[in-house]
Amino acid sequence: MLDPTLLRKDLQTVVDRLKTRGVQFDMERFNALESRRKSVQTETESLQARRNALAKQIGQLKAKGEDASAVMAESQALPARLKQLEEDLAQVQEQLTELLRVVPNLPHPSVPVGASSDENVEVRRWLPGAAGADGNPPPLGFEPKDHVAVGEPLGLDFDTAAKLSGARFSFMRGQIARLHRALAQFMLDLHTGQHGYTECYTPYIVNSSTLYGVGQLPKFKDDMFWVTKGGADDGPREDEHGKPYVREDQFLISTSEVTLTSVARDAILAEADLPLKLTAHTPCFRSEAGSGGRDTRGMIRQHQFDKVEMVQIVQPEKSYDALDEMVGHAERVLQLLGLPYRVMLLCTGDMGFNSAKTFDLEVWLPAQNTWREISSVSNCENFQARRMQGRFRNAQGKPEFVHTLNGSGLAVGRAMVAVLENYQQADGSVVVPEALRPYMGGISELRP
Repeated sequence: MLDPTLLRKDLQTVVDRLKTRGVQFDMERFNALESRRKSVQTETESLQARRNALAKQIGQLKAKGEDASAVMAESQALPARLKQLEEDLAQVQEQLTELLRVVPNLPHPSVPVGASSDENVEVRRWLPGAAGADGNPPPLGFEPKDHVAVGEPLGLDFDTAAKLSGARFSFMRGQIARLHRALAQFMLDLHTGQHGYTECYTPYIVNSSTLYGVGQLPKFKDDMFWVTKGGADDGPREDEHGKPYVREDQFLISTSEVTLTSVARDAILAEADLPLKLTAHTPCFRSEAGSGGRDTRGMIRQHQFDKVEMVQIVQPEKSYDALDEMVGHAERVLQLLGLPYRVMLLCTGDMGFNSAKTFDLEVWLPAQNTWREISSVSNCENFQARRMQGRFRNAQGKPEFVHTLNGSGLAVGRAMVAVLENYQQADGSVVVPEALRPYMGGISELRP
C-alpha cells in the first residue's frame, strides 16, 4: 500500500508516476476524503481542548463555591459528539484504505517508462556456447520438437491429467517425474547451500488476511482458487466443541511468496535478524483467468505447477543490493543447468501490482525459436510491509517498515520444458545436464 503521507505531501508526483503504469488515480475522491478527514480531526481537537478547558473551569467554580451546573451540562454533552467524530474518522480512514487497496506500487525512478512488454529493456544475455548470426543460440542441427513431443514418450502425460482434472494440468510418470523432482531438489540445495537461504515448508492454503497483506487481495481474487471453510449454505453447523462454524474464504496459494513474505506480518523484527532469506518448494495454483487462451499446449501456463521461491526481508537501504543479488541467484541456476537466458528490466506498464522494480529472466526455447519467462525477481520496497504491518526496530529503536523482495528460483515446470527442448537429441533422447545427474542416480540421458 502506498504511504498516505506521501500522497498528502506530493499528490501530483504520485499521480504522474502512476500514469506511467497506465493507472489513473482518483484525485477528486482522494481530495474529498482528505478534506473530510481534516475537518473531523480539526473538530475533534477543538472539542478535546474545550473539554479540558471546561474541566478546569468546573474545578475553579467549585473551589469558589459557585454554581457550575451550566458548565457541567456543556461538558457532559461533549462525549457523545466526540464519539460520533471518532466513528466518522474511522469511516473516512476505511474509505481511504479502500481507495488505496487497488492502487499499485510506484515504479522506481530507474524503471523505463513503457506500456507493454515490447518496451522492456534487455540488460544482458548468457549463452553456454557461441551465438548464432542473430545473437541467439545456434540451431540444434535438426528440426527441434517442442517439450510436449519430446516429453510424452518419456512419461509426460496430458491425457490422463485432463481425464482427472481438466485442461492445463499434467501427469508425470517414471523418468520424467524424476527429472521434475531432481530440478526442484537441485534448486533448493543450491539456494540453501551456496546462497544462504533457509529452506521452509509452508501451508498451501491461506486465509484472506494473509493474501491481503501481500497484495493479492482484493485485486487478484479471480486469478486464484478458493474454498470456503465453515458451515454449508443451507444452514449453520457446529464444530466438535458445539460452537457454530464461522464461514471464511480460504485460498490455494498462487506462489509461496505469499507464505514466506508473511512471516513478517504483524511483527517487529530485530535489526540483527535481517536480512531474512527464505526459500521453499511448493505447488502453485492459478486459475489463469486473464490468460486469454494463451499457451494452452503443454506446461508453459498451467493451473497447477511447482516453483522454488526466494524471498528476502531486508532494511530499506539494502533492498536494491538484495535485488541484484537475487537476480544473480536465479541466473546461477540457469548457468549450472547450461540453459541460454537473458535478463530483462521490465518497463512501468509490464510490472506486477506490488513491484517497484522487476527483472525477468527469459530462457531460450528452440522449438518456439524465442525467449520465455522462467523467473521474475522484484523489489516491492515497503508496499507489502505497509499492508501487512511488517516492521523492524531500527538503530534508533523505532519501528520502521521492512522492504520485501521475491523471485522465482526457478519455476520447476518451465525449467523442465527448457531442459527437454535444449538438451533433446535427433533420436528422441534427452541428455541430462551434469548438475542434475547426482539427483538422477547418475543417469546421463533419458530415452523413450
